[in-house]
Amino acid sequence: MSSAISDGQVIVIDDEEIVRESMIQTLQLEDYNATGFENPRSAIAQCSTSWQGVIICDVRMDIMGGLDVLQLILEIDPEIPVIMFSGHSDIAIAVQAIRLGAYDFLEKTDDPQHHLNTVQRAWKKRQLVLENRRLRQAIQGQHEIDNRLVGQSAIIMRLRDTVLQLAQVDVDLIINGATGTGKEVVAKCLHDYSPRADKPFVALNCGAVTESVIESELFGHEAGAFTGANKKRIGKIEYASGGTLFLDEIESMPASLQVRLLRVLQERTLQRLGGNAEIEIDIRVVAASKVNLRDASDQGIFREDLYYRLNVARIEIPNLDQRKEDIPVLFCHFVGQANQRFGRENRPIPELLLQQLRTQNWPGNVRELRNAAERWTLGLSIETDADNTQTIKSGNLDELIDNYEREVIAAALATNNGHAELTAEALGIPRKKLYLRMKKHGLERSNFVGE
Repeated sequence: MSSAISDGQVIVIDDEEIVRESMIQTLQLEDYNATGFENPRSAIAQCSTSWQGVIICDVRMDIMGGLDVLQLILEIDPEIPVIMFSGHSDIAIAVQAIRLGAYDFLEKTDDPQHHLNTVQRAWKKRQLVLENRRLRQAIQGQHEIDNRLVGQSAIIMRLRDTVLQLAQVDVDLIINGATGTGKEVVAKCLHDYSPRADKPFVALNCGAVTESVIESELFGHEAGAFTGANKKRIGKIEYASGGTLFLDEIESMPASLQVRLLRVLQERTLQRLGGNAEIEIDIRVVAASKVNLRDASDQGIFREDLYYRLNVARIEIPNLDQRKEDIPVLFCHFVGQANQRFGRENRPIPELLLQQLRTQNWPGNVRELRNAAERWTLGLSIETDADNTQTIKSGNLDELIDNYEREVIAAALATNNGHAELTAEALGIPRKKLYLRMKKHGLERSNFVGE
């Protein structure tokens, strides 16, 4: 039997211990991860829309009737396969169970191999249902995330894939990236594409709040906890319960609060300032830093134990200079947003401008590029990188011409989403000539086509 089968679970619900244990043993011999429950409510608590497995449930039980159990399970997810199990050949109940949504109806006196065959079919159906859901979610999420983490470079496509994968894994993590790379955008995507999406996303910039205020901001306080605390305040951590807490510039958090945050992450409880009650919380913490927290912990600036507690997973956001091919499409994207925000009409963006933007440096990263797009939309001048002039002037004439031609064609392809005919028209050359130039410079249309 495949390892995929042993990864999931088969739940057997029966109030007769001998029958329950016999079925579990039969399933375990076939490498199923089988678990028995006498109380149906304990079994129902295991179910969810992402649960991978099959339910085998006795029809006649003193605690709760099998048909009632069936209905409660299908309310959680109507596509969980529930196999009803009975020691009696009761055609009327079998028909009713199937009509209610049971996967199948078995008699306890049936051949054990028939039981196993039914479980295997139900198992395969459940895996197919979950895989189809994952594919639909990936397609929908990918389409949406394209408009939030914009770009067509290999590095940004890998980032989008990583974000969508980690969104489904409910662990704390660290986002590392320079100023302006979009750490909060990534954190919001992690929340919005996760099972916590309908719960709060709470953000706090640890570097923007004074040390005297941040403790109350995070943990809240009881009335009278300190001078001026006239009423109870719910802190960011407690308010985020059920959802995601985003702590930006966590390297700026005072050492005393790092200790308190570590305890919250370990115990998943907190005490408000001035209070004694332990308040249970359910949060996912996404911490962001523009410095390497591993290095900071080695230097004694950041607590090592807190670093390891947060660093269950890690996302590195590239600088804009690491994905210069995305600059034209990003600029066009931001111009479109600015036009809508400021009520301006769309106007063509000169290819030469896109070329200049692509070749200059962007120390402020995506944020700086967005500001440049807004200035251009408003008719204001855009500063150029003085160092870029020196870079362009280096090299012999043939190299300069080749480099310039490649950059112009790449920028035009990016602007026209890899569409050859539109690109050739924009450049004023025949399509055949465009293909020859693309081949010469090693440019592929597929690298400029959005998914």
